[in-house]
This record gives sequence, C-alpha cells and structure tokens, in this order.
Amino acid sequence: MKTSGSGRPGPIDVAATRLRPQKRALDDVLSARDPARLAPATIPPLQSSCAYARESACRIFRGDRSRITGRHNASAQGMLRIDGYRLVSGMRLNALDWLNFFLADVRGGLGAYVNVFLLTKAQWSQAAIGAVLASSGLIGILAHPAVGAFIDHTRAKRALIIAGAFVLSGCGVAIVWMPVLPVVFVADIIMAVLGGVFAPTVAAITLGLCGREALPARLGRNAAFDRAGNVFIAAFIGVVGVAYSQKAPFYLAPLFAALTTIAVLSIPARAIDHDKARGLEMEGSHYAGISSGWRVLIRYRPLLVFAVAAALFHFANAPMLPLVVQKLALANPGWETGLTSAAIIVAQFATILMALLVTRANVLGRKPLLLLAFAALPLRGGLCIWFDDPSWLLAVQVLDGVGGGLFDALLPLVLADIMGGTGHYSVARGVVGTVQGIGGSSSQILAGYIVTTAGYNAAFLTLAMVATAGLLLIIIAMPETTPSSKGSPS
Repeated sequence: MKTSGSGRPGPIDVAATRLRPQKRALDDVLSARDPARLAPATIPPLQSSCAYARESACRIFRGDRSRITGRHNASAQGMLRIDGYRLVSGMRLNALDWLNFFLADVRGGLGAYVNVFLLTKAQWSQAAIGAVLASSGLIGILAHPAVGAFIDHTRAKRALIIAGAFVLSGCGVAIVWMPVLPVVFVADIIMAVLGGVFAPTVAAITLGLCGREALPARLGRNAAFDRAGNVFIAAFIGVVGVAYSQKAPFYLAPLFAALTTIAVLSIPARAIDHDKARGLEMEGSHYAGISSGWRVLIRYRPLLVFAVAAALFHFANAPMLPLVVQKLALANPGWETGLTSAAIIVAQFATILMALLVTRANVLGRKPLLLLAFAALPLRGGLCIWFDDPSWLLAVQVLDGVGGGLFDALLPLVLADIMGGTGHYSVARGVVGTVQGIGGSSSQILAGYIVTTAGYNAAFLTLAMVATAGLLLIIIAMPETTPSSKGSPS
C-alpha cells in the first residue's frame, strides 16, 4: 500500500480500503446464500483488483462524481441496491410475503361483502345493486391505464400502496355509515380504481428488487401469499361476522391497512430500482434502456395477442364460479352459504399450488403454463354441464384454481417479458386489466341472459366455447416469452 509522506496511508488508499467490506458483502450475497431471490445476472460485474476502487475513490475525493459513469456507476448503484435488498431478504418471512398477505386481507375484506350488506342491511334491491356496482366498476376499470402510467413514473410506490389501503378502508366504512346512492356510487368507483393500484404496484416493486432470473420465483411466491391471505380473510371474517356483526368486515379493513403499512415500510426505499420497476432496464430486450413511445402498446404483436387472449379468458372465467354457486344453491336449499364458502376455498387452495408452479417458469417455460391455464377453463365448463352432484361440482372447482390461479400468477411475469426495455410495464398492466374487466363485466350480463332463456348448461357450453377460442389463440399466435441465455424473449 502506498503511503503519504508521513508514512501513513494516504486518503485515496483509505477510501479504497473502505470499499472492500462492500465487495465482501456483495460476494456473500452471490455465494449461494439465497440464489432464488437474487440472481447473479442482475448484479453488475466488479473488478477484482483494487484499481477500480482506487480510481473511484480518487474521483470521489476530488468531487468529480459525474465522471464515474457507465459500468462503474452501475456497479456502485448496484451495491447500494443489494445492500438494501439484503435487509429485506434477510427477514425470516420476506416483507413482500407479508405485504401480499395483508393486501389480500384489505381487498378481500370488502369485495363481496358490499353486495351482501346492501341487500340484507341497507334493503337495496338486487336490480339497484347490480346497476350501481356494474356502472361504477366499469368507470373505475377504465382508469387503470392512467393509474398504470402513474405507477411507472412515481418513485413513491410504497406511499401509493399505503394511501390506497387506507382510502379503500375509508370507502368501506363510508358505505356502512351512509348506504345511500351517491355515497355507494362514489365509493365503489374509488374502490374500482384502487383495484388497478395494488397488484400492479406490488409487481413493479418486485421487478425493481429482483433480476430476471429470480423474477418467476418471486412473483410465484407473491401470488401464493396473496391467495393464502384470501383464504385467511374469508375464514376470519366469516367467524367474526357471525359472532359479532355483519359490519365487522368493514371495521376490520383499517386494521389490515395498518398491517399493510408496516409490511411495505419494511422494504427499504433505496432497494427499489425504479427504472427496472417500470421495465426500462431489462437486459437484452428489444427496447433495452430507451423509453419507447406509447405506440409500442398498440404495435407490439405479443402484447396485442396477450391482451385479446386475456379478454377471452376473463369473459369465460368471470361468470363461471357464480353460476356454479347458483346451481349448487338451487339444488341444495339450506346449504347455500356453506357450499359457496367451500367452492371458494377449494379454488383458493388450488391457486396456491399453481402459484408455486410459476416459480419454475424459467425451466418449464411461460407458454406451456399459459396453455395449461387456458386448457383448464373449457374443461371446467364441460364438466359443469355433466355433473349435478355437489361433491363433483366442488371437485371441479380445482380447475378454477388451475385456470384462474395460474393465469393471474403468470400475468405480471409475461408482461415483464413482453414490455422489457419499454419503460411502460405498469401502463401495459393497466391496459390488460381494463380489457379483462370489460370482458368479465360483459360476460356476466350475457351469462345471466343465457341462464334465463336457455338454462345453466347452455351458459356453461357458451363459456366453454369462448375459452376454447382463447386457447387456440395462445397455441397459434402467442410466442414463448421466456428470456433466452442472452436475456431476450425466445
């Protein structure tokens, strides 16, 4: 080591020495401590010699930080992000796990309970409930692309989740306190808009924390904890609601919003790479590093194919569980609530298994998993035609988890592949969400009409045919999006 004239190490050497613990910490992360959560491919290469450390330290001491650019700057920033990420990944249960679990509680704590409350406590008619919730929901989902654009550009993603959770809770409490038309209509519009905030923002944060190799494992884990949260809140609110009050779900929502806040604040802000979070920095993509114009949303063929397939999928999938539940309830009077809960829980447990399957998407490929999700839907519709026994119909709901659960877990992953390098990841998520919402809403109306005029079997057959069209579209037109060894989609 070179020394100053006094025989002591010079300031440059001291700075170089201080950089060595950072490199050792980085090496620890790369030494298979947790390879599933942090892919080596996401970490900029570091020179093993002290030349780079001495050079960087010299520039820092001179105040010439602007010259530390390119690979050197990426390396320094990478070390900071990894330092922050280690604070997250070192937890016994990752903060993202808790975030997904409690967010499911916030959303699941309202959902269907608004309909039940308005019907049984506020004495609204079924026609009024359907008209208000359908119109407000449609208005809300049309705002999802704009919400996605905001998510792409904001650096306050943690604050967005926190604010959204408490606003959603406030909407639920407002409906309980004043179940009149203006309040319910506005509150439901806000809740529909917030439906485009939570999942895309969590997906963007995940993208900003993880590299491409680790992304399937992390997104699959996100989906698994989200579904586990759904199961928990359904059981918990069911018990509390029966024991105390039907209003309990609405008053519990702020509690879960507070728990969500604790979870999201456990993710260090410096650990999130916001360029990666919006899909701008994706190695080897067609648009890598340069924010593309809005035209990519209407010109990029894989995105268009995926959006149309998603619309067909949700058109066929959205009414199927309600129709199964209605068929069970009509055939088994007195068991309506129990059979409905059983159908939901069976499907949710299946979705957890499918979410874990997505963690192997790098090995299995995206398209085979998409084909499995789309194939489960027409099969489910066909089996619902042939079986009337409750036990068989409940068993068929496993296919709900295979289809819907697998598709929902794959959605953020496939979009990350498709939109890599464009900088419009969350906008694309919002567009697809709007298309899904329109497909699901319109199919509810059509399915109800078919049941009224031709019966349940005709409705299931129609939905199965639409699902088959979506399956054929995936087979024929959807490319495999799994990144190749160079990082670009196959």
